[in-house]
Amino acid sequence: MKNILLLGSGGRECALAWKLSQSPLCGTFFIAPGNAGTAEYGINLPVSYNDFEAIGKACIEYKIDIIIPGPEDPLVLGIYDFIKSNPALRHIIVAGPTKAGAQLEGSKAFSKKFMERHNIPTAAYQEFTKDSFEQGVAYIKRSEMPIVIKADGLAAGKGVVIAQNAAEAVKAFRAMVMDEQFGQASSKVVIEQFLDGIELSVFVFTDGTNYVLLPEAKDYKRIGEGDKGLNTGGMGAVSPVPFADDEFMLKVTERIITPTVSGLKQEDILYQGFIFFGLIKVKGEPYVIEYNCRLGDPETEVIIPRLENDLVELILKMEEGKLDEVAVQHSSRAAGAVMLVSEGYPGHYEKGMIMTGFDSVKGSLLFHAGTALKDGKVLTNGGRVLAVTSYGDNITKALEKSYENAALISYSGKYYRRDIGWEFAEK
Repeated sequence: MKNILLLGSGGRECALAWKLSQSPLCGTFFIAPGNAGTAEYGINLPVSYNDFEAIGKACIEYKIDIIIPGPEDPLVLGIYDFIKSNPALRHIIVAGPTKAGAQLEGSKAFSKKFMERHNIPTAAYQEFTKDSFEQGVAYIKRSEMPIVIKADGLAAGKGVVIAQNAAEAVKAFRAMVMDEQFGQASSKVVIEQFLDGIELSVFVFTDGTNYVLLPEAKDYKRIGEGDKGLNTGGMGAVSPVPFADDEFMLKVTERIITPTVSGLKQEDILYQGFIFFGLIKVKGEPYVIEYNCRLGDPETEVIIPRLENDLVELILKMEEGKLDEVAVQHSSRAAGAVMLVSEGYPGHYEKGMIMTGFDSVKGSLLFHAGTALKDGKVLTNGGRVLAVTSYGDNITKALEKSYENAALISYSGKYYRRDIGWEFAEK
């Protein structure tokens, strides 16, 4: 039995908590800081996932054996290195990469150079800073439109602009690099070719040498139906992805996943944990849009329910370097998640709305994202509030169940997209 500490407070962490708590290998289970949903599966600790000193104290106090960082921030800031550099903590298994490995997500420029070094297919690009601003403007003006402008560092999912013309591109570039729109995160900017295709998310779990392939997913980022309106953290997701057939996935493993895992090892970058590949299929061929050093949200809310293996057992095999001994089982059922959000999201929204209707839900999993417990009541506490996930024989049937139950949850200002998985609908 292993005492486990899961870091985070979103829907991804609630889905992970649901899964981890089912393992017979899971001892006392803590989530820091957690939410109203994670409290059903373990003990919430009032500790910020970026407060490493407080995390270290909690690890000692509660005799933690395994830490699983959910969000990217603690990984990019070096939680692995912090734990392993402390003699009182270094015995703890960290299911996540070193600070060096987390650069795959933490620096767009690093990840693009890494892909270049290992011949991993991605969009053509150049990187620029304040000092090379004029060269960046010239590069934009001679490039095909649309074009993608990306802040190099973490910008809470807001540091990417797809510009339709040169004027729009120069404006976005100027705001990032000259006006310091995202502070240090946009002190360097990557300008890259726009790839036109259909996106999907692919996930692996690696011990640094071997890896296992987790279920793939497709998420829906736009706030409005028909994929219109502002980008969000994700309004829903489906798994499996019908167009990710065996032939396509063979290309993904041979051209992208294997070269990534072996490339990290070749460069002496210790990487144990999840790798998220944000991919796009262009004329049948896969390209990498981005790497993340953790699982995606809301994709986790559909891929973890479809993973049939014991997650704690996978983590222990990771630590032993023996993931090659594991056969990963994906459920034959589809999963569909619908995200309930607050009115006004992704702009300004109110918190503290009382939520009801949980007892009426039948046949769906409820993964809390932005919720809090107060005086025995569940309140909204974020823009994305709750993921309703269901299984089905196909994506359409899974989503029908999710929509049926989404309608039963009540709070002031509830909104959700009613067309998740629209392109895969089966009659």
